[in-house]
Amino acid sequence: MLRFIAHRIVVRGTAVSGSNLYSAAARFDPCVLSAVVSSCRFPRRPFMVSSDVSAKQQNAGDDSEASQSPLKLSKVTAGKRKRVLSSSGSEDEAPVNKSSPESKKQASTLEKKSPKKSPETKKPASTPPKKNSKNVKKEEKPAMSKEAKKSPSSPVVLASSSVKVEKPSPKGVNGGGNSFFTSTKKEPTANGKASSSGDGSDYDPGKKNYHPIKDAFWKKGDRVPYLALARTFQTIEETSGRLRMIEILANYFRSVILLSPSDLLASVYLSLNQLAPAYEGVELGIAEHSLMKAIAQSTGRSLAQIKTDAQTTGDLGLVAEQSKSSQRMMFRPAPLTVASVFGKLREIASMIGAASMTKKMDKIQAMFVACRHSESRFIIRSLAGKLRIGLAEQSLLQALAQACALTPPEMAGGESPIIDALAKEPEAKVKARVDEIALTLKTVYCQCPNYNQIVPVLLQYGVGEVLERCPMLPGTPLKPMLAHPTKGVQEVLQRFDGLEFTCEWKYDGERAQIHLLSDGSVYIFSRNQENNTSKYPDVIGRLEFTRKDTVESAILDCEAVAWDVEKRQILPFQVLSTRKRKDANEADIKVQVCVFMFDLLYLNGQPLVERPFSERRELLYTHFREIEGQWKYATRLDTGDLDELQRFLDEAVRGNCEGLMVKTLKRDATYEIAKRSRNWLKLKKDYLTGVGDSLDLVVIGGYRGKGKRTGTYGGFLLACYDADNEEYQTICKIGTGFSDEDLQRHTEFLGAHVIPRAKPYYRYEANLEPDDWFEAVQVWEVLCADLSLSPIHQAAVGIVDPEKGISLRFPRFIRVRDDKGATDATTAQQVSEMYLNQDQIKNQAAGQGGRDAEDDFY
Repeated sequence: MLRFIAHRIVVRGTAVSGSNLYSAAARFDPCVLSAVVSSCRFPRRPFMVSSDVSAKQQNAGDDSEASQSPLKLSKVTAGKRKRVLSSSGSEDEAPVNKSSPESKKQASTLEKKSPKKSPETKKPASTPPKKNSKNVKKEEKPAMSKEAKKSPSSPVVLASSSVKVEKPSPKGVNGGGNSFFTSTKKEPTANGKASSSGDGSDYDPGKKNYHPIKDAFWKKGDRVPYLALARTFQTIEETSGRLRMIEILANYFRSVILLSPSDLLASVYLSLNQLAPAYEGVELGIAEHSLMKAIAQSTGRSLAQIKTDAQTTGDLGLVAEQSKSSQRMMFRPAPLTVASVFGKLREIASMIGAASMTKKMDKIQAMFVACRHSESRFIIRSLAGKLRIGLAEQSLLQALAQACALTPPEMAGGESPIIDALAKEPEAKVKARVDEIALTLKTVYCQCPNYNQIVPVLLQYGVGEVLERCPMLPGTPLKPMLAHPTKGVQEVLQRFDGLEFTCEWKYDGERAQIHLLSDGSVYIFSRNQENNTSKYPDVIGRLEFTRKDTVESAILDCEAVAWDVEKRQILPFQVLSTRKRKDANEADIKVQVCVFMFDLLYLNGQPLVERPFSERRELLYTHFREIEGQWKYATRLDTGDLDELQRFLDEAVRGNCEGLMVKTLKRDATYEIAKRSRNWLKLKKDYLTGVGDSLDLVVIGGYRGKGKRTGTYGGFLLACYDADNEEYQTICKIGTGFSDEDLQRHTEFLGAHVIPRAKPYYRYEANLEPDDWFEAVQVWEVLCADLSLSPIHQAAVGIVDPEKGISLRFPRFIRVRDDKGATDATTAQQVSEMYLNQDQIKNQAAGQGGRDAEDDFY
């Protein structure tokens, strides 16, 4: 038996390194392993985690998981382990010098106790008596959970709540009966004091009166331990209030700024579960099944057990953490750092080719083996692309603003850094300062959505210079300006009373932000910053025909519309959606497009967004020309006459357009990046009565069909997005507007995104619970007759009514919005405005004055 195990672990005297050793070790009893170790001929430093980990790093590692369930060892086992550690070097000592007198004496003693053996046979010097072996196994058997006792072969059934890992037992520290495994050492914090656990497991960024240096558990100049970020995520996950979540993340950022500023960029990206700017499209591409295999191979559990637990909990991260917490290990790899995790994730994302999956799995297992406490939960979630802590980009920018306000990053590098710049200021002034910085960061991110540029400027120059040093540049997409809906021509005239404005046809196509760089390269981005360059090779090929020689660089705001070449007319959006989404070949393109240009945001090194629309449009006409069926200006009419406006609207509808866009020309006419501005109004043909606009809603649940809809979903639960609380609030159940083909297509797509229970950020009433819950992955455009207050649905609850939400009456499915992400859905604030803007509601509130909400930003 021992020879068989030895053969599994040591092959022809070669040490097994990396995660394979730990995968093998997890399958065998430690006492049997100790016998194997003592009976096999290992090369020097046999227990290497990986080729790039030094012995000092290994010795410094701790094993908090092992210390959580200390084993009671017999005297026989302790003796064997003593011999093993003496021959191979203990975890707390440097390698023994063979030439030293102590080493010679020790070697002599070992030779007497363990006769020499042939390298070929690798037989143990002495085989322990069967009786003692049985006793050792019995004594070393760890305590089993209640679930495991019920069925030893069945996987552990996890609760839906977060897994709570027990704190290390004192017996596991420095020889308290578990000396064969790595010990937990108390490391001093930055202020010289040791934390209670020593390994950072009690790090609490949510602590009241948090001190960014004293309450951190790493030293100034050290790389930030990944455990610090994992503990921050864990604390945020256990917190419900958005302001509190922002404060927790801000505390962590303050510690990073003061102690390890070079890790701030990686911390920001990992907090957003991104590896690069969104428009670069860097993705890990790791399937859930592959992650399950990695967990199984690294912990010694079966793949079937991992799958069962994942189905029970609906969270592979929790399954990974529970599986890791029960694993016992001989030597701990070097602790993970934020920089190392971010670097390895980027390496995984960049791997391509036939053998890439094997390489990816090796890196995943190496990271997973090194995880401590809740690190494994968030490593697996990051790999799966689902961080699940309810932290959106707006909250991160607010947290970064709060950190910069309290701990100015440009002043953090000196001998006496500023810990809290607003410590003596009143609360109102603190809030005003944080909001001011938050507005600056949101503005700069809108014009330059690239943290690779923003974070270094923040650290070196501070918030004051970030707008100047992170300018708008071609090649970096901007968040587009959006329009407010209106219900009729009369409302447009009332809103723009006294202002010069223009009307343009509202085309039913896809937003195309076209970037021309000075080196001749061209990029095309969608409204949500997705890189669509490879989707439109025909547009790029025709660009030289529209640009004049005066253009060196530019950013055009356009609409790409399906075009009937023979009839020379616009085709519906559904035709455009049939084009290949990526890597299109121009020779294979069947659906032709015509690009309608309506704004110029950048020209020859100069941003134009601060100039009025009349100037931007004139520059557009001067530097770009129309080409029939390929490039056209948006059809426009400058008028303030009610009858002319109505005729122009009718003409737009006959031209297969959605309606009109009405824009101010000179006053209040700047391009407001990422804003749903009241300087742009949309007037759609279908919404001139009723609510005034369609809604873009997220599908979060499905009801199984009956009768002729058996086998598909017959109805769906939809929700709007509340940006303030970062949650999805139910607004209606929908079952109309679908063809049989639609239902089949939706069932197949959404069936791949079923989750076992509602997310903690889904707000709904129990009596609305669907048959299946879905991930928030798809947005639908929906029409309705009107909006009404509802005691059941939760949309905009507390905005219009303190207890009731808002629901849609007679909702009807229109189409899938592939160009929108879940957080781009109609917001709760917009829903409340649409409700209040209804004629019947206005009549009820006559004489009380209407509430004019602020413009939607970002």
